[in-house]
Amino acid sequence: MTEHAALIYIMVLVAAADANMTDRELLTIGNIIRTLPVFRDFDEEQLPKTAESCADILGQERGLDTVLQLVKGALPKTLRETAYALACDITAADGRVSNEESRMLNLLRVGLGVGRLPAAAIDRGARARWARG
Repeated sequence: MTEHAALIYIMVLVAAADANMTDRELLTIGNIIRTLPVFRDFDEEQLPKTAESCADILGQERGLDTVLQLVKGALPKTLRETAYALACDITAADGRVSNEESRMLNLLRVGLGVGRLPAAAIDRGARARWARG
């Protein structure tokens, strides 16, 4: 798995956590891929295939555990906070964070080894960026 795929899996995972991927979440994933430097070398046309691959794995027995292991193995430590930040952006994009998304963020934080204090700062930054007044 590539770093790009791992980051996309993270975003798909949180968007699907509440079984309702909103248009805003999907639009945000596309915008992130088009604009963030970490995706500079990613072929945007691979997004549907990559997201579908994640969904296929999630549909299997122990799919969530498998995705988390794949992602952790593919991401260097330097990108784990980035992955968590992307997850927070996706959950905040539609203006509300469901209980399922909140639990998924906690699983990701623990699974990626992001400390509580950095995670709280990242969470707060996402809420501030996506606030609607």
